[in-house]
Amino acid sequence: MQLGHRTALSTVEEFGLLDAVHPGRFDLGLGRSGGRPPGEHSAPPSTTPVVDGRTPNGLLIPPRFSFAHLLGSPRVALQRRLLMLPGADSQDYAEQIDDLLALLEGTYRSPEGVEAHVVPGEGADLQVWILGSSGGQSAAVAGRRGLRFAANYHVSPATVLEAVEGYRAFFQPSEHLDKPYVTVSADVVVAEDDATARELATGYGPWVRSIRTAEGAIPFPTPEEARAHPWTEEDRALVRDRLDTQFTGSPARVADELERLREATDADELLITTITHDHADRIRSYALLAEEWRRRGHTLGPR
Repeated sequence: MQLGHRTALSTVEEFGLLDAVHPGRFDLGLGRSGGRPPGEHSAPPSTTPVVDGRTPNGLLIPPRFSFAHLLGSPRVALQRRLLMLPGADSQDYAEQIDDLLALLEGTYRSPEGVEAHVVPGEGADLQVWILGSSGGQSAAVAGRRGLRFAANYHVSPATVLEAVEGYRAFFQPSEHLDKPYVTVSADVVVAEDDATARELATGYGPWVRSIRTAEGAIPFPTPEEARAHPWTEEDRALVRDRLDTQFTGSPARVADELERLREATDADELLITTITHDHADRIRSYALLAEEWRRRGHTLGPR
């Protein structure tokens, strides 16, 4: 959930309703959203050496991608205007998280001492995560409040190390956690063999391009539609980091890459996303990976 255009109360109420219908099945992931100004927090630079784009165990860390053109585009500005109520401003992110936690716990008090309670929402069985792509404000908010932290290798692979290391540097034990707890996301496509997986993932490049040009996400193309895309060098530069860090292949190949990602980031969990044109291929990808992951003695999340 991106909080830039939302309130703490509406978020707690909506996820409280979901939890009331399906108890214990939801995590509540909270991101700042790209429409906010950058935070003032900064973490120490990453201490993991990256030589020729690789960590010591071989994980690819591509050059940093600039989102400035995307955040400054007229389309993104329009989307933000349509999402926000007229004249409304985003609440300070750290304050918003504090309000949200207090509403969940039933301890919210206004500066004047007035209580507020959210039903449904108060006492909901929601595991709260802070989402972050850098070692800045999101990492600081998560660490200083002792919350779980999710870093996104699948969207911002260049900054995944600084994100997780920044969070750990900021971490303070809390009633939620006594030590840092990190999940790292990865985009994967798994099939019975490498060639089939690459074919299923063919549409990923044009799809990412549609997002990063601010044109708006297109329906995920078929392999045939993707191959017909007239690529330019500018297009290729827009998507190179995402294509190079998507894990595609046989179950064994992708599991090897995921183990490398987990080792490089010291992640407690991995969060896997898969997108293909055919939904059945997506389900099959998850099933093949789950089988291989179990075979290696790893566990799968309960939620």
